[in-house]
Amino acid sequence: MSATGAERSFVLLKPDAVRRGLVGALLSRFEAKGLRIVALELRQVTGELADEHYAEHVNRNFYPPLRTFITSGPSIALVVEGDQAIEVVRGLNGATDGRKAAPGTIRGDYSLSNRENLVHGSDSPESAAREIKLWFPELSD
Repeated sequence: MSATGAERSFVLLKPDAVRRGLVGALLSRFEAKGLRIVALELRQVTGELADEHYAEHVNRNFYPPLRTFITSGPSIALVVEGDQAIEVVRGLNGATDGRKAAPGTIRGDYSLSNRENLVHGSDSPESAAREIKLWFPELSD
């Protein structure tokens, strides 16, 4: 939670979003919904940061290709704030697999992949707090 009482969520526009020139279109979706961007930074994700961010997946068989992808180019890390921000972001993002995501969602409109699915959003208040602290420690309570 922020000082205003609004919920915060971490969002990552992944390397495919940056590479495809979709950053403006994707950011505008969050803003048009009424979420406020409180932090934003272009970041080159290192292997170490990827390992920390995806800590629960590091030992899974799908992780090595995910790590290669997430470190393949710059990403846009941001924190958004608003009423039920975590749920709202997840709704805007759509199902993880872009091939199964509903039309009108970011992944449903722009992705045909499970891995290169353009965007990450925190899935709970606990993960939002952990991810915000990892990516934007200056915003941590």
